[in-house]
Amino acid sequence: MIFTCDGGIIAMPDPTLVLVDRHDGGHLVVIPSREVWERSELGAAELTHWSFLVAATGKAMLDVLPQLEGGCINYWEAGNWALNRQAEPHGFKTAKEHRKVHLHLLGRSPTATNRSLRWGEAPAFPDFADRYSWAITNQRLTGEEAHRIVVRVEAILREKYFFDSSQIGGRYVCDGCGYPAIDRGPTENKCGECQSVLEK
Repeated sequence: MIFTCDGGIIAMPDPTLVLVDRHDGGHLVVIPSREVWERSELGAAELTHWSFLVAATGKAMLDVLPQLEGGCINYWEAGNWALNRQAEPHGFKTAKEHRKVHLHLLGRSPTATNRSLRWGEAPAFPDFADRYSWAITNQRLTGEEAHRIVVRVEAILREKYFFDSSQIGGRYVCDGCGYPAIDRGPTENKCGECQSVLEK
C-alpha cells in the first residue's frame, strides 16, 4: 500500500501478478475505504471520495510516467479470478460472498511491446490457470515512479478535489524496497511486504 486517504488506498499489484509491465504503461490498484462486493454498496460520500482518488491516480500516472506519453489509462473493475472454481476456497462461489471491489488502473502506451496490450486493441488477459506464467516477466513500477505518482496524487486531491490534511494519510519511504508506504511494520521504516519477507 503506497497511499491512503478518505477515498481509500492505492496499492502496488502483487509482484507475481502484474497485468501491465512498467515499460508498457504500468499497473496500480485503487481500493475503496471499505470492503464491499459491489460499488453500489458504498455510501454517497464513500463512492465520491473513491472516485476522486481513482481519477487523481489516473491523472498522476499520465502526468509523471514518460512511458504514457500519448497514451491513456484503462480503468478495469474486475474480481473475476476470485470467483474461479479453482480459487480458494475451491468450488462454486457467488460474487456477493467472495468478490471484493477494487479498480485496476492499467497504463496503455502506444509503444507497448506485449502482444496482449497492442495499442488500439482491448487488453487480452489469460485464463485463471495461466495467470502467473502469463505475468511472469511483467515488472511493477519502480519505487521512484511510485513516489512521483503519490506526490502528484496528493497535489491533485488538494487542488482539484479540495481534500485537506485531515483527509490524507501519512506515508514514508520503506528502507527495504524504496517504495512509498503507509503500513509501517514493527521494524521501523519497513513496509508490511518487506516485514513479511524478513519474518520468513
